[in-house]
Amino acid sequence: MAEHSERAKHVKEVVVHETWELIGISAFLAAFFVSLTMYRMLISREYHIAYYEYGFAIVESLVLGKVILLGEALHLGERFDEASLIVSTLWKTLVFGVLVVAFSFLEHVVGAWVHGKGLGSVFQEFSGDHLYEILARAQLTLVALVPLFAFREVGRVMGPGKLYKLFFNRRTLSREMPPSSIGR
Repeated sequence: MAEHSERAKHVKEVVVHETWELIGISAFLAAFFVSLTMYRMLISREYHIAYYEYGFAIVESLVLGKVILLGEALHLGERFDEASLIVSTLWKTLVFGVLVVAFSFLEHVVGAWVHGKGLGSVFQEFSGDHLYEILARAQLTLVALVPLFAFREVGRVMGPGKLYKLFFNRRTLSREMPPSSIGR
């Protein structure tokens, strides 16, 4: 009975941890996607085009947050975990950027299937003017992933909970280290 209780406690801890991870990643991505949507709305307004897709931006951030967590669960991007932070950050950005693009393509395939369209319609969406929009969105998403993975890599190297404490707990200046030596 104690083993079952211990296992249930562990499962609960994992679920809570994964939920907070999803919230953190999704909040970061939502800030980025909502900003991008707002910018697009302002540009569209100049040409008298209505554009309101904030809900899509939030749903997209939740879905991509889950895709990133699934990729991490599959140990994607861990090839250079022992390398310098810049290498591991850029590698994970590239690997997860490819994963996000692949997921986006798969999303379009499923959407076409649900709406009774053929696979050719998906390739048509990924051509012409739509291709440039998709490439621009992929590039912007890749750029957004750099700081996300930089923070995640710094947190991984520092150890569980330390980066969170550094950002969200009140701290006092250490008298041991003079301020001039910070950043060296």
